[in-house]
Amino acid sequence: MSDTLSYLLMAWSDPQLLMLTALGTFAGIYIGAIPGLSVTMAVSILVSFTFAWDVNDALALIVGIFIGGVYGGSRSAILLNIPGAPSSVATAFDGYPLAQQGEAGRAIGLSTVMSVVGGIVGTIMLASAAPLIGDLALRFAPRDYFLVAAIGLLLVGSLAEGSLAKGIFAAALGAVIGLVGMDPVTAQGRFTLGQVELMGGIHYVVLMIGLFGVAEAFYQLHNLDSPVIRQKVDKILPSFAMVLKFLPLSIRTSIIGVIVGVLPGVGGDIAALMAYDHAKRTVKNPTRPFGKGAYEGLIAPETANSAAVGGAYVPMLTLGMPGDAVTAVIIGALVVHGLNPGPMLMVENPHIFYFTVGNLLLANVFLMIFGLMGIKLFAKFVEMPKSVLIPLILVLCVVGTYSINSSMTEVYWMLGFGVLGYLLKIFGFQMGPIILGAILGPLMDTSYRQAMSSAGDNPVELLQGLVTSPLSLILSAAVVLILLGNTPLLKKLKSKLSPASARG
Repeated sequence: MSDTLSYLLMAWSDPQLLMLTALGTFAGIYIGAIPGLSVTMAVSILVSFTFAWDVNDALALIVGIFIGGVYGGSRSAILLNIPGAPSSVATAFDGYPLAQQGEAGRAIGLSTVMSVVGGIVGTIMLASAAPLIGDLALRFAPRDYFLVAAIGLLLVGSLAEGSLAKGIFAAALGAVIGLVGMDPVTAQGRFTLGQVELMGGIHYVVLMIGLFGVAEAFYQLHNLDSPVIRQKVDKILPSFAMVLKFLPLSIRTSIIGVIVGVLPGVGGDIAALMAYDHAKRTVKNPTRPFGKGAYEGLIAPETANSAAVGGAYVPMLTLGMPGDAVTAVIIGALVVHGLNPGPMLMVENPHIFYFTVGNLLLANVFLMIFGLMGIKLFAKFVEMPKSVLIPLILVLCVVGTYSINSSMTEVYWMLGFGVLGYLLKIFGFQMGPIILGAILGPLMDTSYRQAMSSAGDNPVELLQGLVTSPLSLILSAAVVLILLGNTPLLKKLKSKLSPASARG
């Protein structure tokens, strides 16, 4: 017990580790805030510089960048409607409307506090239930991943305001874009139009920057003469009563974030969207309508994507399987330092597990400190005249896109998606379902084909697996219930029954 406690407190008691965690968190926040500069990219570059370091020093810096980077994407999502990372897409749905109403300061302050809540919940669940949650992840068969992806795609009912048909079309368009490139099974080109440049596929971050950043810049050209919105930055830190009010929702969405984060290859972006959908379905009286600046719509994705960090560490530390792209890089760093992530890590090097838990908690403390700094300066971006802000947004989009793979081709794609997004916005389409489709389309495709292969290419056997496995049965039931919940017929039936039940 004393050894465990000393490992937990190691990151807190060593000045060098404290400094590295603080530096990583600070850098992560500002890296994450720049569209195109992903946390995965930052950690990948960083790992190459830490091969000669002590393993604790390397892990402290990496954890800080991971925690800070996941949160940092919310800054640009709230202020400019350009998510800094895919996990911040849902944050923009209500965060940007809050900025348009002059509440950018409060929105950033609330997202900071709730991100810390999510991060702490995720870390506590990592420390207390890692073996149990890791065992749950092992029970997921390919058909279960297919069902999780299907549940994710059915979120278009919540993300598409007004028209379910438009949401379905947008999600299908995103799925087609996500499938462009080399088929992972046959190595044949799909939707490439014979162009070699498309064999590598279209990076969904390129799509995201185009649809959210460039499209928003073009759309703002309609309102060049609109008055500048002055931001209220006098009350940044939310009151204790406000935090308590939203705490039940943040804990629920944190649990969603951990569970989704545990599943290899799924990650915080899907966790955030599922949490947003959960909030939209369960909160009866939101502070404002969802999509119009509801605090609940900001809190749900921010707690979920931060909690997903703790979830992603579970399969990495207990099973040797990466929970997301960042933990895949961290596994490489551990192997280089002579460690073996997996079931034997807890036996051979238990200090790594408990040190990571303590380090995650410390990084969240620094996130609270640095996340509440510089908000007044950041808010000035929104107060810029549109004649200055729009060119600045376009420059950030070009720089962010080019930095992904140093490719001008991707910059052209980004601009093309910007024009497409602008046209879709004019006709009332939402951008969220397109990003959702682009992320989940390849996951659905791969997991379905793996499921069919494991069933001997027999559809009947695959269907039997959906009802004979308890986990698959629960997920199948969830798909059916969500599908029925999005059916207009069921909504009409509910509206007819509610007055009758009230009279009865």
